Amino acid sequence: MADLVTAYENFLLNIKHASANTVASYMRDIRQFSDYILNIEDSDLQSVERESICSYTQYLANRGKSSATIARSIASLKSFYSYCCNDGFVRTNPVHEIPQQKSEKKLPQILSGREVELLLEQPKCTDLKGFRDKAMLETLYATGMRVSEMIALNVSDVSISGSFIKCEGNGKFRIIPLYPAAVRALSTYLNDIRPKMVSGPQEEALFLNMSGDRMTRQGFWKIIKHYQESAQISKDITPHTLRHSFAAHLLENGADLHSLQEMLGHSDISSTQIYTQVVKQNLKTVYKKFHPRA
Repeated sequence: MADLVTAYENFLLNIKHASANTVASYMRDIRQFSDYILNIEDSDLQSVERESICSYTQYLANRGKSSATIARSIASLKSFYSYCCNDGFVRTNPVHEIPQQKSEKKLPQILSGREVELLLEQPKCTDLKGFRDKAMLETLYATGMRVSEMIALNVSDVSISGSFIKCEGNGKFRIIPLYPAAVRALSTYLNDIRPKMVSGPQEEALFLNMSGDRMTRQGFWKIIKHYQESAQISKDITPHTLRHSFAAHLLENGADLHSLQEMLGHSDISSTQIYTQVVKQNLKTVYKKFHPRA
């Protein structure tokens, strides 16, 4: 079984060219299922039938796994056994007729306007790090970019005079406007701070770590967690929280869905429509909290 799992992993990496996160997720699901088949059903991956898949989903449910986790596991197994069928390791796909479970879609958590202000106020512009962090947080909330897109920015992607940033995501470029406070923070960072931080003239990255090289996802995650704590915000803030907040706040203030879709870089507007549900939920919360008869 180990050889079969390894072969599938090589297929994902070298043929499908799946991302590292996708491969890690799929392989975790496959190995967990493999352990179940070996230790619970005393069988192997090539002998699995439909009944074993059904038993496994029930096993996951009994262990308290969410519907989203179970749905993801089924999707991983469908991909795995499709590969096994195509390459002749098994004769039939035991997951082929297993219905895909509908996972409960949780609405993304957003910050209130006041919480955003609190977070943006945390970096103290008294040293290089403070100025840089201020520019990063303002940029992320101003644009709603994914953190991977933000750390991939180069200096040439910023137009201070035009008050916009050119961003690449999903193989497409998009232009995102910047509000004045973000322009000021970026201008100060670019003109006065970055030249003192950069490791060498060949470094094109916009945002740098304290070694003068391109900021990493992990590095920025630690930064935003630090400021969440200093702001004493109880919500769990990740870089994506600012993206969600950007989207919801624009809708609350009258932005149309198609403009928001363009700024977020969504290929399908259905991905953008979830924020209308967030806004409606917030309105219900406000109503219940403040209406005297609610």
